[in-house]
Amino acid sequence: MRKAKVLYQNKWAGTLTEDEEGYHFQYEETYLENKNVPVSLTLPLQQEPYHSNILFPFFDGLIPEGWILEIVEKNWKVNEKDRMGVLLVACRDCIGAVSIEPHA
Repeated sequence: MRKAKVLYQNKWAGTLTEDEEGYHFQYEETYLENKNVPVSLTLPLQQEPYHSNILFPFFDGLIPEGWILEIVEKNWKVNEKDRMGVLLVACRDCIGAVSIEPHA
């Protein structure tokens, strides 16, 4: 199982998890209590976790493409088909409000 912290404007918004059943995204309770905005229009604020067999399109869209993805593959030795792996190493400092950090 791999986990990632999903940050929105440097606030911990939720946790993205990959396990043998697929992908799960759950908003943090404090993020919900403070009435923050959703990280994506496709992931509205809710207490229940989201589940998917594939990486949620919003998170997949954060992954770089082209020559930048080639650099990620070469420098971090991550296969581009390992979408969660690429997300964890390449999306700490994304353009925009959302960033991804490894979660212990």
